[in-house]
Amino acid sequence: MNTEIQVKNPKTMAFILMLGAFLGLFGETALNMALTNVMEEFSITAGIAQWLTTGYLLVLAIFVPISALLMKWFTTRQLVIGGLIISLVGAVLAALSPNFAILLTGRLVQAIGTGILIPVMTNVLLIIFPIHKRGVVMGIMGLVITLGPALGPTLSGVIISTLGWSYIFWISAILYVLLTLYAFAQIANVTEITKPKIDVLSIVLSTFGFGGLIFALSNMAESAISSPQVWAPLLVGIIALLSFGIRQMKMDQPMVNLRVFKYPMFTLGTLMMFLSILVILSTGILLPIYLKGALLFSAAVAGLMLLPGNAVSVIMSPIVGTLFDKFGPRVFVITGSIIVLIGNLIFASVISATTPVWQIVAAFMVLFFGLTMVTMPSQTNALNELPRELYADGSAAMNTLNQVAGAAGTAIAITLFTAGQSSFVLDVPDASQAEVLAAGVKYAFYFIAGISAVALICSFFMKKAGGQKEKSSAAVRATEPAHR
Repeated sequence: MNTEIQVKNPKTMAFILMLGAFLGLFGETALNMALTNVMEEFSITAGIAQWLTTGYLLVLAIFVPISALLMKWFTTRQLVIGGLIISLVGAVLAALSPNFAILLTGRLVQAIGTGILIPVMTNVLLIIFPIHKRGVVMGIMGLVITLGPALGPTLSGVIISTLGWSYIFWISAILYVLLTLYAFAQIANVTEITKPKIDVLSIVLSTFGFGGLIFALSNMAESAISSPQVWAPLLVGIIALLSFGIRQMKMDQPMVNLRVFKYPMFTLGTLMMFLSILVILSTGILLPIYLKGALLFSAAVAGLMLLPGNAVSVIMSPIVGTLFDKFGPRVFVITGSIIVLIGNLIFASVISATTPVWQIVAAFMVLFFGLTMVTMPSQTNALNELPRELYADGSAAMNTLNQVAGAAGTAIAITLFTAGQSSFVLDVPDASQAEVLAAGVKYAFYFIAGISAVALICSFFMKKAGGQKEKSSAAVRATEPAHR
């Protein structure tokens, strides 16, 4: 084992990785508040404009599993600096875009960089911090994963109202430049380079599998499931994913080792993260529509109304992380799931065209108070269950499913929102536009509350990852990682 890979500044490395991932995840939803501006500027429909978000999620879902392979071929420094530079190029392209095609291209390029950075962040943090400190570290990382997309509409609303939507990308570009310079000086190589054989068929199957699934979910927002635009890519995606899974289980050196799902607490933690991200992204697209369209607030004001909920997440994440190290996941995940369900039931019951805004702000705070107690303990406990050699595969599998959850949440929320509006118009043909819009959002929150109920049922099966105490000394030794 080579001593030169000792990490002198693990906190600095963690900061660079987390901020890089935050910028990318912020980018997932940053344009939600600006879609109407972009539609007007480039004369495009809502169906085309939504690809700025869907395309981003699509690329993430394709690249995150590939990153598990990249981590075995390239050093930590190469991946982190490469991911930041690719993200920078994408942000500059989007900021300078003279037309929609260039804007979308910039978004997709930025998503490639983010797709590299997120799994590297998860894997590196597991390696450079001992198991007895992971609660706090993963608490902050959980904050990055949930707060990035949640804070997107808030910050972008202010930026759009004061500077214009292109400055979302200029500000990101400046931060990417600073982070890249910092990374050159501070990022150490901590992962093991094994250079396994590249299986092109696995990459193709993964791309068509996750790509087809997200493409189908996105088309559901405007087309019925009986439409070829939905069922055809859905069928291709399912067949490709099944083929991908069978192939990975038969390979000696799989692209993503799906045997991680043989660990029960990893599987349960991944499921809890999937359901949580689905709730976060669906809420993140519905509330801006509701606040701007039904309650008639500006983008800046609507964004600021979501700030207290995000502040709750910022405050709670390190607290939950510290307490997790003492009490384990079960008490937090169950309690948090109950609170998340309560928050969504409040939304489903109070939303209307005349709802006092304090009720929406309070419900959002309740929701994120609960989500913070669910996401970090679920993710940390899941990854603690795995042996070190499966960290990269586990983080790739979990983060890929998080992107699928984000796309599913966005697509299903918009589909139900549209269906709810149509149903309400049939019942109340003389309703105002604000009433129709509010009815659509309310209808979608019934589904989100149902997802929260499923998460609550799953939470009762949560327990501390097997063998954590026994693995502690081994995990501490694992903070001296090897490479070849």
